[in-house]
Amino acid sequence: MPAPSRHSRLSADGPVLDGIPEHGRVPRYYAVKVELLAVIAELGEGAVLPTERELCERFEVSRATVRQAVAELVLEGRLSRRQGSGTYIAGPKLVQPLASAGRRPAIRPGRSAITLERRPAGRALAADLQVTSEAEVFHLERVLLAGDERVGLESTYLLASRCPDLLEVFTPEQPLSEQLGVEPAGAEERVETVLSTPREALLIGTNPALPMLLTHRISWGSDGVPFERVRSLYRGDRLSFTTRLGRAD
Repeated sequence: MPAPSRHSRLSADGPVLDGIPEHGRVPRYYAVKVELLAVIAELGEGAVLPTERELCERFEVSRATVRQAVAELVLEGRLSRRQGSGTYIAGPKLVQPLASAGRRPAIRPGRSAITLERRPAGRALAADLQVTSEAEVFHLERVLLAGDERVGLESTYLLASRCPDLLEVFTPEQPLSEQLGVEPAGAEERVETVLSTPREALLIGTNPALPMLLTHRISWGSDGVPFERVRSLYRGDRLSFTTRLGRAD
């Protein structure tokens, strides 16, 4: 096997070993990326990353190599770019439990309601909620917050027959489940990666090229009848998901 790059740090559980292809040659940008992880750990959250020029001189590589390494770390949420200010060390990702009956999410719905309307279900939604396409639903769209940080966008569709007074009682400050007086008995959730639309990126305050985590959830009550469909779009650089399988001892 060829000798590793002078920039690489090989260890049984280190990021470089995981990234070494079978031929044993580590791409230069990847070796720089690993060195940057050490810089990030040393500087700490909120610190400004050295300039491209400084990094090029430090690692003796081209600007294109540094840019590729930095771009990957931005996509992974290790770094964040601020227009006209520089590149900063990002904080740790927020952890969001996948939905389950009776569990409150780590991130509550945002306090900024974008849409609240009453409309016919339409064919696709009606199939999910097991109603006719003419059945009325409430559509609620909200920005999701973690503190003051915008981290996602949530669209909720609720059967109007289950919460006929929602337009009159809804307040963005209260969790939706408390306003409905309905706790789901079960839910089915699917997670995938997508790119946001220009409108979604604007509402969330992110780059449209940034990968997003998208969840689709259908919830049902104790009678086994679906009453809610939720589409939640989360920033892939700021959130990760967790779930627990089996019984807790």
